[in-house]
Amino acid sequence: MVTTTKLERRHQSWRDVCQSYYQLTKPRIIPLLLITTAAALWLASAGQPDLKILFFTLTGGALAAASAQVFNCVYDQDIDYEMLRTRERPLPSGRVRPRHALIFGLVLGALSFGLFALFVNLLSGLLALSGIVFYLLIYTHALKRHTVQNIVIGGAAGAIPPLVGWAAVTGDLGWTPWLLFALVFAWTPPHFWALALMIKDDYAQVSVPMLPVVAGDEATAKQIWVYSLAVVPLSLLLVYPLRGCGYLYGLAALLLGAKFLYQAWRLRQAPQDRESARELFKFSIFYLMLLSLAMVIDSLPLLHFPGYA
Repeated sequence: MVTTTKLERRHQSWRDVCQSYYQLTKPRIIPLLLITTAAALWLASAGQPDLKILFFTLTGGALAAASAQVFNCVYDQDIDYEMLRTRERPLPSGRVRPRHALIFGLVLGALSFGLFALFVNLLSGLLALSGIVFYLLIYTHALKRHTVQNIVIGGAAGAIPPLVGWAAVTGDLGWTPWLLFALVFAWTPPHFWALALMIKDDYAQVSVPMLPVVAGDEATAKQIWVYSLAVVPLSLLLVYPLRGCGYLYGLAALLLGAKFLYQAWRLRQAPQDRESARELFKFSIFYLMLLSLAMVIDSLPLLHFPGYA
């Protein structure tokens, strides 16, 4: 499946070993996934989540995300070794052996499913498990190295956490969680392609067909604009017709959406401007975080006076 690296494994202290395994989980990615999980959980709980369910859902979700990232590191260790930006990661640098990393990923995935099955419910556990499988088999294996649509289809893996959060409370899925899924799904291409514009030379070096590498900056900026135009209306459907959130969230969605579109339009006007790409990438993170926070605040019972929503 992958080739092993040529670097010798380094001797480490236990602290260094723990740090290396921690780095395998790509911890900077996980908080945003948990924020969308929590937002869906809060909405499903009408602003009054059960703290036990909240704790085990976020813990299980973090373990599932960590497991998926570890498997990704194992699979991609060959291209990580080829790129200077990633050569010092634990696997290509030789600090962790591939077999040990694979076992680590399996343990994290098993712990995640176990926590969901024992302390939350089976559906949330199966959804979290499906996220791991989709990320590894569909995105990392089938799409990433073979098609320019890799991040579009593969983005479904990152859109699963809201389904997990909702199912953790209700034990089923309805229109609202699927709308949240669609929102994150549409948000992913502008977010990731903005990053890809910044580091497209790295992808080109290892022949990964990211959109900027294959189609160029202008085509990528155009696609970012198109998907951004879909994000804002999707965010407002939560207010009407679904009525999952009220006016406070709606106002936040409008303001954040306007800023999101402004950043995407700036990049559309200057596709080669790496600073514009960087600003869009950074704001896209804040956009999803603040939109999720608005969902949580809007769901609080103290705001549910007659006629609010």
